[in-house]
Amino acid sequence: MKHQTVSIQRTATPTFWREAALPYIEARSVEDGRKVCYAKHAHDTFSIGAINGGRSTYLNGTHRQHIGTGAVVVINPEDVHACNPIDDEAWSYLMLYVDVSWLTDLQHESGGRQGQGFRRFSTTMSTRPGLHAGLNRLYGILTDEGADILQKESAARLFFGDVQLALGETAPAPAATSNPKLARAAEFIRANFTCSLKLDEICAASELSPSYLIRAFKQRYGMTPHAYLVNCRIEYSRSALKQGRAIADVAAEAGFADQAHLQRAFRQFTAATPNQYRG
Repeated sequence: MKHQTVSIQRTATPTFWREAALPYIEARSVEDGRKVCYAKHAHDTFSIGAINGGRSTYLNGTHRQHIGTGAVVVINPEDVHACNPIDDEAWSYLMLYVDVSWLTDLQHESGGRQGQGFRRFSTTMSTRPGLHAGLNRLYGILTDEGADILQKESAARLFFGDVQLALGETAPAPAATSNPKLARAAEFIRANFTCSLKLDEICAASELSPSYLIRAFKQRYGMTPHAYLVNCRIEYSRSALKQGRAIADVAAEAGFADQAHLQRAFRQFTAATPNQYRG
């Protein structure tokens, strides 16, 4: 009997999972990420991801390395990062994005001191087999339509409890800048990201010269003031799109010139279209 070869078509289209009963966690997976590229960006959530095939270049802050199948990336809130395929190689991965307040409460339950904020992890990448397998197992439970909410919530708490044990060493918060005026510039951008800001407005708010602001801001926050502004708009757009808002409305509210502008920036920062993300 002649055997027929079956070709499995993998897709670069990202799959997003969210559930109203578990608003503190979101999942994403990509089967074929060889064309999926990200600009440097940051999230206000804690992120953890598993590389399930191929290799990629992983940037987290000032650290850049090649990682492959079996690796788990660990990204603290607000850390600038990017992960991109190597030379058109096959690359598949999944990510979980977790609300910081929920994870902080879990840290307190696991023995952390009450009243303190989120304890950042010092590890940015792990090759522990158990951690990689556990992350994939949790993803499978979360996305299983036959699993009930209790099972999903229990699995999430169990896994992130294991994360605390596996990556228990914590890192201090990023050192405060020696120039508090840079923090003032960042605060001004966050408070006015929906506006069409000019460089001199940011300089006036922070009392910094344009040349110093651009150089020092990038050194401190990992992005130029403009990229930081766009990142704020993207984070707002993600939140609004999860609520099922119309893309055109979100674009206008976030400060983009039009829907097409949002589409371009959203794909650059998230490697997905607003419509794919909204689901």
